[in-house]
Amino acid sequence: MDRRSFIENSLTGGAALTMMNLSGCSRSQTSPEQIGKRLLGNTGESVTLIGFGGVIVMNEEQGTAESRVAEAFDRGVRYFDVAPTYGNAQERLGPALEPYRKKCFLACKTTQRSAEGAEKELHESLNLLRTDHFDLYQLHALTTREDVETAFGPKGAMEVFLKARKEGKTRFLGFSAHSEEAALLAMAHYHFDTILFPVNFVCWHQGNFGPAVLEKAKEKGMGILALKAMARGPVPEGAEKPYEKCWYRPIEEDPLLETALRFAWTRGACAAIPPGEYPFFLKAVEMAGRYKPLTAGEEEYLKKTAEGMEPLFKSA
Repeated sequence: MDRRSFIENSLTGGAALTMMNLSGCSRSQTSPEQIGKRLLGNTGESVTLIGFGGVIVMNEEQGTAESRVAEAFDRGVRYFDVAPTYGNAQERLGPALEPYRKKCFLACKTTQRSAEGAEKELHESLNLLRTDHFDLYQLHALTTREDVETAFGPKGAMEVFLKARKEGKTRFLGFSAHSEEAALLAMAHYHFDTILFPVNFVCWHQGNFGPAVLEKAKEKGMGILALKAMARGPVPEGAEKPYEKCWYRPIEEDPLLETALRFAWTRGACAAIPPGEYPFFLKAVEMAGRYKPLTAGEEEYLKKTAEGMEPLFKSA
């Protein structure tokens, strides 16, 4: 199942969560000062090492959404990311984030490739998220060459993006992708401020997926935002998803989970967005508070661990 199908299928209730190795996620004593920040490329803006993904509040009661956002803020998280494709996440996140909006970096996305569709979705998102501007607006899930060419073509979404930036409806422009071809093509078309892309040790070592894209992003001074840092691999065909809000298999063992997350930061990610299940987010926040770059021994450990593992993405 691809990620778009997964999001669509997750908008209604699913199987009960299996949190076998995710116990002990009580409210942390981590203070905002303990969670590091990094400069977001050449933007001059800084973001916290961990971002709050909108899927965390998708399909939750409003009270739960408000509690989770408040706890994230208390723990020092200042980077929030959401998209219309995350079901009712915008509806839940808007009111929950409103008390903290001026102190947070808010990113939103659109899968619309036409100017008409992007214009409509931009204003819907601004309204639902109760804000007059985004800090970052992104072309979402660029997958094919056609995606990129359409967005940059006549009456394409980029017309709306450039207009929105000029009018102050967004401060920065970026894109997300799960395709190296699409990512490299998008960077060739425009000097984006950020890229949201998988930075995963299994994909890196077993699929050679990521090095070329990150090298180009660094060359351009872009802020790198990491997806799938905590992923183990795909769910086997025919098998049940272990977590309702996660279309892939996340890493469940704490030592490996933390080392995998540190891999993304060590590779230059300014921030990482954990899986949509809340306990993974809480663990990631704890791990961010004690971040250190990987040692040579840990790099070798991850390379050996990746042997025989199936990557979510591979280089073409």
